[in-house]
Amino acid sequence: MTKLSVNINKVATLRNARGGNVPDVLKVALDCERFGADGITVHPRPDERHIRRQDVYDLRPLLHTEFNIEGYPSPEFIDLVLKVKPHQVTLVPDSPTQLTSNAGWDTKKNLAFLSEVLEEFKKAGIRTSVFVSTDVEMIEYAAKAGTDRVELYTEPYASGYVKDPEAAVAPFVTAAKAVRSLGLGLNAGHDLSLVNLNYFYKNIPWLDEVSIGHALICDALYLGLERTIREYKNCLCQ
Repeated sequence: MTKLSVNINKVATLRNARGGNVPDVLKVALDCERFGADGITVHPRPDERHIRRQDVYDLRPLLHTEFNIEGYPSPEFIDLVLKVKPHQVTLVPDSPTQLTSNAGWDTKKNLAFLSEVLEEFKKAGIRTSVFVSTDVEMIEYAAKAGTDRVELYTEPYASGYVKDPEAAVAPFVTAAKAVRSLGLGLNAGHDLSLVNLNYFYKNIPWLDEVSIGHALICDALYLGLERTIREYKNCLCQ
């Protein structure tokens, strides 16, 4: 079964726009679980413009499903993850000022760095994932670095889906087969939505997890959170 991890960053963005605690990030996370989400994802950035470090500490003892923390492995991020010990840490190559993740790692160039960081997390018993493009060489070097999983950066798929779904998904199928042949777990995320998720899943049904935030939270404004999560879960069925 492919798991749905809900990224709640956008909920924190809305809260931070006015100060205070409305909407309540912790309550929304627990509601997501109650409505059927298989996990919660957060991406704490250095400027805390959405998820704050304190949110991460507060969420850990409350969650009943898998907790995934993603981010660039700066010393501060590594320290946070080792203290919180989520089920999974996803490493992304974002700069501190980046608006959102927009590329996978150059795992060949960063092999030594990633190997060291991944080893530290694995010693702490935390499952690791590395954010990559569909470039098979980058996937192979992620495996050499010692990651447990990779997360495919799916924005190119989402962008091409409307015009030609078959062409858009083709490089992801090739990449997913390479991931499987290397014995790695497979996650995916970025711009997946109710429009394109089911087609992606049907072509790569061995996906372990999708992480979805922006589109899901936007859909919830119209459909309500409970119905939205149900509909995303339905997309992860044949």
